Amino acid sequence: MTTAPQIRFRVAPELSLFVRRATTALRIDGVSTLGHVVESAGVPLTEVGALLVDGREVPPSYVPSAGESLEVRAHVHPQRVPGAPLRFLLDVHLGTLARRLRLLGVDTAYESTDIGDPALAARSAAEKRVLLSRDRGLLRRRELWAGAYVYDTSPDTQLRETLTRFAPTLSPWTRCTSCNGLLRPATKAEVADRLREGTHASYDVFAQCGECGKAYWKGAHHEQLEAIVTEALGFGAGRATP
Repeated sequence: MTTAPQIRFRVAPELSLFVRRATTALRIDGVSTLGHVVESAGVPLTEVGALLVDGREVPPSYVPSAGESLEVRAHVHPQRVPGAPLRFLLDVHLGTLARRLRLLGVDTAYESTDIGDPALAARSAAEKRVLLSRDRGLLRRRELWAGAYVYDTSPDTQLRETLTRFAPTLSPWTRCTSCNGLLRPATKAEVADRLREGTHASYDVFAQCGECGKAYWKGAHHEQLEAIVTEALGFGAGRATP
């Protein structure tokens, strides 16, 4: 009985959740690329910082040979995404994270309905946005421009995770949390038709979204939002602009 050719396999601790704990060898066929072999083992290439074969860095297109040793490294933080300004696209399951990124002024597109994996990957490619998702299958799609796995389920941790990984520039209070449009100062008269009577009487400083027209003011939830912004700025993930 002939034993299938294999390569030795070691994965960074940060990526161990993607593979079976006991996996120390991977089968190869002499034709498939290293990228295909790694993804078949469970690790999305979006999470791979470098691939080393016998100590030398190789591209995902490299075709491995039997007996070689593969080391899969995680990204160094902050991760740089060349080719376009840093912008994000989030899937239907990450609505809270999307709103918090927009609160911080980070350009964040979000699909509030499930439009399907092909459409999400196509939008990522068309708009050159980093797709954030907890769907490993989605992150393996070939048409995807760039992506990242969101490791945690808590919105607080998801936000810290995203800021640590990508270090986006932060400009709090400049984007609409509903549609991602840019905010502008507005007079009370300009937004009067969008205010309840109590709000109209109690507040004088407003902003309005240039895209959807939503009005903003320092209402009942402002302290909670301010705490999110203060923590993010103190976290040092990105440069805050005035």
